[in-house]
Amino acid sequence: MKAARLHGPRDLRVDRVAPPGPPGPGEAVVAVRAVGLCGSDLHYWLDGRIGETRLERPLIMGHEPAGEIVAVGDNVTHVRPGQRVAIDPAVPCGYCEWCAAGHPNLCPHVRFFGSPPTDGALREQLCHPAECLFPLPENLTFTDGALCETLGVAIHAVDLSHLQPGQTAAILGCGPVGLMTLQVARCAGAGPIYVADEVPERLAMAQALGAELAIDVRMVPSERAILDLTDGRGVDAMFDCATSSETPAQCCEGTKIGGRVVLVGIPPENSFTLHHASARRKGLTVKFARRMPAVYPRALHLASRGMVQMDVLATHSFPLDRAPEAFAVAAERRDGVIKAVVEI
Repeated sequence: MKAARLHGPRDLRVDRVAPPGPPGPGEAVVAVRAVGLCGSDLHYWLDGRIGETRLERPLIMGHEPAGEIVAVGDNVTHVRPGQRVAIDPAVPCGYCEWCAAGHPNLCPHVRFFGSPPTDGALREQLCHPAECLFPLPENLTFTDGALCETLGVAIHAVDLSHLQPGQTAAILGCGPVGLMTLQVARCAGAGPIYVADEVPERLAMAQALGAELAIDVRMVPSERAILDLTDGRGVDAMFDCATSSETPAQCCEGTKIGGRVVLVGIPPENSFTLHHASARRKGLTVKFARRMPAVYPRALHLASRGMVQMDVLATHSFPLDRAPEAFAVAAERRDGVIKAVVEI
């Protein structure tokens, strides 16, 4: 079968690989139909690494999949062949201290699609634990199902912020995660919500999705604009959904005394700088968002009820044979791309 494997920085090839064998107990074989490209995929494509995690062998990419079940193994009862499913890419161990405490996203033994050494979903078929498969409601497409991973990240970020109805928020970075976070924050009753980015198409999309004001950071620094908009107070919660080493400090400057900062985006380097005195004197709570816990049912509920818009974010689609082009377009932000999806 075909699979898109990363051999090194900017070296993605559509190769022939062995198909999965028959599913074992508790497993299912899924024909992959759609895979969204994430910012972390692009980090691996550009640099061959994220932080200290490096590509050491050709790796099948992609961790935002949806598909159709082909076969199920013994003891699988909640899904069946022919059913359309969203696929949670993470398989935590289920036994460690963090899994037992209800934080499977922090499991140090997790196997996660497209993160070395675990092969991802950009292939025609895969075998996966059935407990990680979630039936798609009839009104959701395969692309919607693929974007549930992005939505799940946003749900976890807003959970970490403890946003309450009527509180103010700001989001730096209007890529797919930032735009999903905007929508989930609106569902939580936050407002006004400000956003900041340098890409005009993304700022326009954020306003269409309900942002109170979109700040073009080419014209004014985001933290200065937010302080001006709030009469110097700052917002209750700030989300860094950008891929910059500078935005964490900007979040701390634009957040109110006693406020919360949630760092979601992955910077290009493995370090960043905060203004210690400012953050300390404000008594800020700074949290790091690590993927997501078990939120797929909530993501599917929000999407199927139309409480978040999914399809508008999937601006570009490519067949599997053009996966290298999809990565290039997404990484270079060409043609107004927000989310590139590979359809199989």
